[in-house]
Amino acid sequence: MSWLGLGVYVLGLIGYGGTLRRLGVSPYLSWITAMLFQIVVLYGCAMVGILNMGIQWVTYAGIAQLVLWTVLSFWRKAQLQFEGIHLFDFWMITLGLAMGQVLYHSPLVHYDNFSHWAVMVKFMFFSGRLPGAADKLISFTSYPPATALYITQVLHWTGFSEGAMLLAQFALIWAAAYSVFAVLRDRTRALMGMLLCLTIAISFVFNIAIRLNNLLVDYVLPILAVAAIAGIWAYRKRPWVLSGHVALFVAALLLVKNSATFFVVVIGVYFLVTLIQNNREHWYVATLRIPVQAALTLGLAAIPFLIWNWHVKTTFTVSKHEISSQAYANQLSGESAKTILKIFHKFLDQIMSLGSLSTQGILLINVILIGAWVMIRFGSQQKNRLLWVAVMLDVIFLLYYGSLFGMYILSMPYAEAILLDGFERYMGSTVILNLYIGAMFLVRAMDGAMYEQNFQKRDSRSFATIVTKNAYQIGTLIVGFFAITMMYSEITGTKFTNEMNHNTLPLQLQRDSKPWTHLNHKKILVVDPHAGDVADYYAGYAARYYYFTDKAVGQEDFMVTPAVFKQTVQSYQYVVIPEYHRTFTKLTKRVYHQKIKTGLFKIHKHYLQRMH
Repeated sequence: MSWLGLGVYVLGLIGYGGTLRRLGVSPYLSWITAMLFQIVVLYGCAMVGILNMGIQWVTYAGIAQLVLWTVLSFWRKAQLQFEGIHLFDFWMITLGLAMGQVLYHSPLVHYDNFSHWAVMVKFMFFSGRLPGAADKLISFTSYPPATALYITQVLHWTGFSEGAMLLAQFALIWAAAYSVFAVLRDRTRALMGMLLCLTIAISFVFNIAIRLNNLLVDYVLPILAVAAIAGIWAYRKRPWVLSGHVALFVAALLLVKNSATFFVVVIGVYFLVTLIQNNREHWYVATLRIPVQAALTLGLAAIPFLIWNWHVKTTFTVSKHEISSQAYANQLSGESAKTILKIFHKFLDQIMSLGSLSTQGILLINVILIGAWVMIRFGSQQKNRLLWVAVMLDVIFLLYYGSLFGMYILSMPYAEAILLDGFERYMGSTVILNLYIGAMFLVRAMDGAMYEQNFQKRDSRSFATIVTKNAYQIGTLIVGFFAITMMYSEITGTKFTNEMNHNTLPLQLQRDSKPWTHLNHKKILVVDPHAGDVADYYAGYAARYYYFTDKAVGQEDFMVTPAVFKQTVQSYQYVVIPEYHRTFTKLTKRVYHQKIKTGLFKIHKHYLQRMH
């Protein structure tokens, strides 16, 4: 990694953050807002074919802003107010650096990295553009490029590596997670801050199927939605700052993945409710302004996504997972009522199972919110909205269940739908979203139930009794302990996963040869002794990513005659053997008179040449 290049990027990010804060953006939202603003600008640059130039312009513009604010600060102009350092800041910095260090040394292993996410980043980094119809290397051409654009920007300055990719995505996630502290009423209260830290740590439990050492966006979607919701609350009394915030975050979310629509609906509803609740105008003025403001904000936010859909339809004749009512109608017409009913019964069994991680998460959220409502309402004699929040979150869960079932019926082949392929992944995203929403409401309610409501009077003596003071201190210690322990568990769990993956196919390819970085069309045969890797195309996708070719194919079965074996091998230009394959080695010995076990070889007419 180029530390100098990383410094250039960070300086540019600081410059944007300073500008945004002077425009009224919360310091807890300035980092993620700066990142998303750059993503949207880079998206525009990529669409007009100047991605690399755009990356440089965007970054240098940030540095120029930093220089401007630094110069003005010497003249004591446009200075920012120092927000102070709190306990949760130390938690975020210390454990964020620890996780970042682990991720930087993590390999990419998950299937979806090679079917799309990592290969998309590699394509844009080395080609400097979005894929076109002729670029068969990219299969899921309808997937929007937001996260890939951000990671490509970071790699432009740090250099290309899998560790840098993971580090870049983690920075995006961590900046979005930091936004939740914007909802705190009193940031000097350690208990509330550490509760949000604990929420961040617990959220990774429901991301266990993916973890942070992958470039999949199952965690990115909910955490960006959480940041959007935190910002709506923070800017609730500034309607035009609020509109800008919502427009940016919704636009960025829609450019992350097509399935972001559900999260956008949640944001849109909360945005509209906030406009209504904080209206101070006459009802007849508000009746006109609020719908117009909401429509203009969300309409503006949808423009980049609509342009992307137009780009997909005009560039690619067929695109996987493209949003198409005709495709949905064709899929539904092919499903019988009996088939749909079988999927529904399987779906119902899954959501009613206490062994389901997402079901456990839903129960956990409800138990905590309802329990807290009872304690605050009857213990502290304080009215609160936590019961209403629990009901609201359950409605969100039910709506998402409906949309998820619709996806299985409309978008998935029966063989995958009947297995509820990816169920816990998809539901995990909604559990994460609602976990954060519940926690933000919880800390607000807890703060409102404290004995002393005047922040200036709060000190070590501002408790109702010595018992409540001791309970607060002990509670802070316990919550802080679990926040640290659970985040440390995620770090060690990621380390353990990396160690367990040391002999997986992608790492075997790394041991056999150096990665190729020039986009090509070389025909490569991947000899894989594991039939499953070939059947689900994992071997082919991993090799396509590693050797940067759209013509890598995996094969396991070589029970053929020597003549057929030679004909098969000669139809390729290279053969890679990541793991010893007994049949292939014996036939190679017989046909080419070479003893070969593993490695990358260039195929000649009468022999195989080992490549280094």
